[in-house]
Amino acid sequence: MAGHRFQDQEHLLRVVGLFLAGVVVFLVLQVLLVPKDFGLYGHYRAGALDDARARPVAFAGAGACAACHSEVADAKKGGKHAAVRCEACHGPLVSHAEADDPAATKPPRPTATLCPVCHTAAVGKPAGFPQVNLKEHAEPGTCLECHKAHRPSV
Repeated sequence: MAGHRFQDQEHLLRVVGLFLAGVVVFLVLQVLLVPKDFGLYGHYRAGALDDARARPVAFAGAGACAACHSEVADAKKGGKHAAVRCEACHGPLVSHAEADDPAATKPPRPTATLCPVCHTAAVGKPAGFPQVNLKEHAEPGTCLECHKAHRPSV
């Protein structure tokens, strides 16, 4: 009986050969495709930092917004959106802030579809964070029919 155990071992050798060939192909592709600086500072490509620095700045910052829109900055003070920066909702605004005619580059006003991005009920959000089930709360209306965007009390 012991002599029959490895009687047909060719198929086993083929499987082992295919497995080893797969490992070799994987290692070769890893050397060819993974950048040399990958993993230097963690699980990402270190050159990504230089790539990010080379990109033009797109955000103006809250100070640039408040310089021209002080009434909005005043409205946000003490409200629930006081810590939310302008560009979180309005998008990158450096071209608007630096324009000779800011009215010509006026950013679009956020629509009510933006509110659910932060306020849709989810288990991982802090208990005190306003979470809304849109179907129960406001449908078919929009958030801005009842709430002010910069100071969202009813």
